[in-house]
Amino acid sequence: QVQLVESGGGLVQPGGSLRLSCAVSGTSVRFLYMGWYRQAPGKQRELVATIISGGNTNYADSVKGRFTISRDNAKNTVYLEMNSLKLEDTAVYYCKGSQTGNYWGQGTQVTVSS
Repeated sequence: QVQLVESGGGLVQPGGSLRLSCAVSGTSVRFLYMGWYRQAPGKQRELVATIISGGNTNYADSVKGRFTISRDNAKNTVYLEMNSLKLEDTAVYYCKGSQTGNYWGQGTQVTVSS
């Protein structure tokens, strides 16, 4: 059974940084197509960043140059490093893994506020 557990969310001031973690169990993270998504209140869930098994990454235009997705195969964990955070980055952040099926974590709240 594949499970994903996010952590690392919290309250941060504009311009600050956070690192989100997504711990994977039940399969190896290197075999998964992994993505970070976010959903702000009243808005649809949107794709933030992806990393494929070969290591290639892709980012939404709104986070390019500020966010970095990475993977630690030894720890079976995917990370989202978020820098220069803006008010509009406030959302619940979810990680998703895709292999034969799609697997979602429970989400972690990120609040950017002064």
